[in-house]
Amino acid sequence: MKVAHLTNYLQSVPTKGRLRLTGMALISLVLSGCASFSADGGFSSVEQVAQDRLGKDVTWQRSDSEQNTAARRVKELLGAPLTVDDAVQIALLNNRGLQASFYELGIAESDFVQAGRLPNPGFSFSRTRQGAEVEVDRSLSFNIARLFMMPYTRQMEQRRFEQTKREVTMQMLSLAAETRKTYYLAVAADQTLLYMRQVKKAADAGAELARRLAQAGNYNKLQQAREQGFYADASLNLARAQQAQIRSREKLTRLMGLWGMQTTFSLPLRLPDLPKTPDDIANIEQLAMTQRLDVQAARLGTEQLARNLGLNKATRLINVLELGAIRNTFISQPVQHGYSVTLELPLFDWGGTKVAKAEALYMQAVNRTAEIAVNARSEVRQAYLAYRSNYDIARQYQDEIVPLKKRISEENQLRYNGMLIGVFDLLADARSQIASVNSAIEASRDFWIAQADLEMSLLGRPTMSAAPSTDMPGGETVSAGH
Repeated sequence: MKVAHLTNYLQSVPTKGRLRLTGMALISLVLSGCASFSADGGFSSVEQVAQDRLGKDVTWQRSDSEQNTAARRVKELLGAPLTVDDAVQIALLNNRGLQASFYELGIAESDFVQAGRLPNPGFSFSRTRQGAEVEVDRSLSFNIARLFMMPYTRQMEQRRFEQTKREVTMQMLSLAAETRKTYYLAVAADQTLLYMRQVKKAADAGAELARRLAQAGNYNKLQQAREQGFYADASLNLARAQQAQIRSREKLTRLMGLWGMQTTFSLPLRLPDLPKTPDDIANIEQLAMTQRLDVQAARLGTEQLARNLGLNKATRLINVLELGAIRNTFISQPVQHGYSVTLELPLFDWGGTKVAKAEALYMQAVNRTAEIAVNARSEVRQAYLAYRSNYDIARQYQDEIVPLKKRISEENQLRYNGMLIGVFDLLADARSQIASVNSAIEASRDFWIAQADLEMSLLGRPTMSAAPSTDMPGGETVSAGH
């Protein structure tokens, strides 16, 4: 009903009733004024976590100018070989799925604001004629039950809004962690592909030399077959390395939301060096309990259901309660004033099912929260143990195995220069290094992925996905040379 119509109606009501209705109208205006949208739509909490936990910028691009600003930043970052931080920053700015998840904040805030606004009053009008008599009925009603429950429903929607903030924040953190892991996979795949191309060239040279020696009668068929087998393995491993490189690069492209000419981004030639010492995190389980957003969200949801249980018990017998003012006019009769109350009688449904459902939902949430806490402790322990063990493995390859293979190769090179061994002995020794080099690359890759999993496990549930194998059987290539 329009304001002018409501004003005219209030003027026709007696003074005492008009004061009451005017008071209700003023309360409605005050409460409705308090229930308004925030300036940032709840996004500031997501933005703060990105700054504090990731050291990155994240924007909710709701205008063309914001989209253009993000596009310029992405273009600037793509102008040089990407670091892992660059890749994460591009994903946070350019991933359209993340942008879509931000609108969950707008949906949740709309429900929160709606819960803080008074229900619209109901107005009915009827005009009937009976002979010369004309009767005009008017009534204005308010949903008193909904007005009474407004503080409770507003609290519930506020908690749901806070829970949505945490869920959206978790999606942002998960995207950052997945991008970080995929970046290391892509760089390792590029590094492996480059190495396998070198192996393929050596295999080509060995196979051609074996073919010529066999034609000259200086090489038996068994030796030639071994060289051909090594060549076939090298060709197969190169094809597999190319497939792994395409898969990892395309996944990284999707996470960063790139298309067109943007997909020609460049990566560094090798993985970063290992840190001198691994991180030693004390009280890691307690740290996870205080920081993990999924644990916080579960606790918030349980608290909300607990309050909802109390609300259901308080309103189990009240489903409809309306209070209205009535003013009826007649042609030849005095004006009729009064009020009406509408109340649903609990004759068949005493609200027991509603309370039982609320209690079941609450106990379900309690057990879910306990499960999340137990799993969080286990996940963070697993992530930390994987981080430390992968560091030890990668460090052993870097400090012992690869240097040892290099010294053996140098000694064999000296023996070859002194004509103590032949060229095929030298090639066989080079082949024995393939497995160790491939394993060293994979160990370094697995360490950086484990570090990303550890960081995510302290903030939320990690994916804990094992690094996919590059399908390069180093053991087979070693045996082919003997």
